[in-house]
Amino acid sequence: MRQLVVTVEPHEAELAGDALWGLGVVAIEEREGVGGAVELWTSLGDDAPETAFQLPWPWRFVEVDEAVAETWRQFAEPIWVQPDLVVRPAWVPFDAPAGVTVLHIEPGATFGMGDHPTTILSLRAVRRLVAPGCSVLDVGCGSGVLAVGACVFGAASAVGVDIAPAAVPTTTANAMANGVAPRIDVSTTDLADVAGTFDIVVANILAPTLVALADDLRRTVAPGGALVISGILAAAHEHVLAALAPMRVVETDEFDGWVAVTLR
Repeated sequence: MRQLVVTVEPHEAELAGDALWGLGVVAIEEREGVGGAVELWTSLGDDAPETAFQLPWPWRFVEVDEAVAETWRQFAEPIWVQPDLVVRPAWVPFDAPAGVTVLHIEPGATFGMGDHPTTILSLRAVRRLVAPGCSVLDVGCGSGVLAVGACVFGAASAVGVDIAPAAVPTTTANAMANGVAPRIDVSTTDLADVAGTFDIVVANILAPTLVALADDLRRTVAPGGALVISGILAAAHEHVLAALAPMRVVETDEFDGWVAVTLR
């Protein structure tokens, strides 16, 4: 199994960690590097292409024993997104209280368990926006947690796209586990090649990618529809909003220094 190792100066470790969380990793291990540097070890899966992201710090892939890399699973717990909404790691026992909606998610080798603030914010926004019969596009779907969640919340259909090949079988498996497989279509189709428009478009990806995809994000939002963006810091996202103009902000949700912004 490949692990991603990012080397940073100690004062940049928190910033780099936030960038990795924004990519949807499920765990980060901090190790001492050479010459006082800090190494952040994480996994994007064996199928993650090296061009899947851009980081301003030196990085490399290292082959590691899969059993060692998966030790984080021992410490996984259900993630309370809202008082009546939980994301349950598929291997973790959980006795759901009455009235609580549970999303059963296995991240596999993809981006996103559901515990990062940007995923929590995106799930809350999507749940608020979903109406019976609506259509959803999940850009950078990873494990499919947002697409699956949208269908569980009542969307008629969801399309998930991701550049990582592992997203396809993982999202498909999670859709089956949550009983919404017939309503979800997932592929590695480029956003530029996605046809049609959707009532809700959600993109939980890093700011530079949101800016790069701005034209197609606007294009795929149906008239009267909504765009939800996340993966952006509360203190530094105005440039992303500028790239998405003339869409206007209608709601901003913040959690732990991150935001999810809904635009129309």
